[in-house]
Amino acid sequence: MSSRPTSRAEQRRNTESRILAAAQRLFAEVGYDRATVRAIATAAETDPGLVMRYFGSKDELFARAVGFEADELVTGTPEQAAEQLLTALEHKLAATPIDALAALRSMFGHPDAAADVRSAMVARQQQAAQHLATDDADLRAGLIGALTIGAVIGRYLLRLDGLADAEPERISALLRTAFHEIAHGTPAAES
Repeated sequence: MSSRPTSRAEQRRNTESRILAAAQRLFAEVGYDRATVRAIATAAETDPGLVMRYFGSKDELFARAVGFEADELVTGTPEQAAEQLLTALEHKLAATPIDALAALRSMFGHPDAAADVRSAMVARQQQAAQHLATDDADLRAGLIGALTIGAVIGRYLLRLDGLADAEPERISALLRTAFHEIAHGTPAAES
């Protein structure tokens, strides 16, 4: 087993990764207020001063930990957008979305965290709305977002029967018609 010395840059990246992972876990487990910089540093096996040096503030660390910027942008036609949004939901349901849970748990107890989460979600909603049917596009994007959030909360926080153990593909299959009807609508039946 060889141990090669690591550069300062590698050490910094490793420490930053440990801090971010610890922050995500703690924000998801206990929320924004109870996840202190000291607790995050302890969980990351580092010094609280390094947390502040690498992330600037607890708010900036929270913004990185919830990771909304990591989501893929919605593109294409309303039909393609619906499928992209279903795929994103499947990914969130396939493995515990620590970043989303950190955001959700924290926003209920801390006004600044709630504002950060709302701001990020509104930006995502506005971006997705550009690729949905133009009539009520913001409402359409908001409804799909609400279905997604509801599915994540139901599966991971409430552990609802059926939803908690269902295969992600089964959930998206059941939601496919709803996502498509919301994203691009169905022609009105002639009377």
